[in-house]
This record gives sequence, C-alpha cells and structure tokens, in this order.
Amino acid sequence: MATPRRRERTETGGVADGFVARRHQLGLTQAELADLAGVSRSSVQSIESGRGTVQLDLVVAVADAMGCRLALVTRSGVEVAS
Repeated sequence: MATPRRRERTETGGVADGFVARRHQLGLTQAELADLAGVSRSSVQSIESGRGTVQLDLVVAVADAMGCRLALVTRSGVEVAS
C-alpha cells in the first residue's frame, strides 16, 4: 500500500498530466495559456509540474481558459457534485 505522500504525488501527477495534455490539444504555450487565464506563466508551470502549492482559484481559472471544469470524483468513478 502506498504511503499518503506517495499516493498524493501520483494523484497530483495525473491531474498535472491532464492539464499538459489539454494545453497541447489546444496548441497553446504555457505563456499563451497564462494570458488567456489571467495568471502568471509560473502558475501554469506549477500546475503542470504537480509540485509546489498553487491556489485553487488559479487552477480553476486555468481549467476554465481551456474549456474545462474541475470535478470531485469518487474512486469508483461517481461525480460528487456538478
């Protein structure tokens, strides 16, 4: 069984990978996405690296700029709220 810290990195890594994949789908650089979201490029870089601390409102702004929304989903795949 993974330790809490290891599990946390795995989960944040998956989220980070999703942000990178979506940005690439849209053909955007980190700087272009940052401009669209109204955040700094370093904030986009932090989200995509899955490291450090980023305010939730910045994560939401970046997701929104990519036409996405954040959702809380149980491990069994059920979305908690829409």
